[in-house]
Amino acid sequence: MSVLTNELTLGDLLKYEEESLYSRDQVTVAAGQNLRIGTVLGRVDANGKVKALDPAATDGTQIATAVLLQSVDATTGDKSSGIAATRQAIVAHHALVWPVAITAEEKATATAQLEAVGILVRQGV
Repeated sequence: MSVLTNELTLGDLLKYEEESLYSRDQVTVAAGQNLRIGTVLGRVDANGKVKALDPAATDGTQIATAVLLQSVDATTGDKSSGIAATRQAIVAHHALVWPVAITAEEKATATAQLEAVGILVRQGV
């Protein structure tokens, strides 16, 4: 018997956002990534494109700045159709996608960085 696994939905991730889509911005996802909904993002300083958070990076993506609100496959090239929560939002902790090797300390730092831009991470919502 096969097992079905459902991807998270926007309702699983996003628990609050400001009216008129104020919390959202269109972002360009840098090439070479296949990112799932809920991925914590960093922004490349040199070009403004987003990548999955990388605490060990030095290009800007070591700072959490947004949360991806839809899956984006940019494996073959940049995708300018990404939508991310960049301000005034509440997201569910269990629905966030973190780097595989992130430590508890790095996750706490990234959570504080998100809160600094108005994205609150809540447990149990």
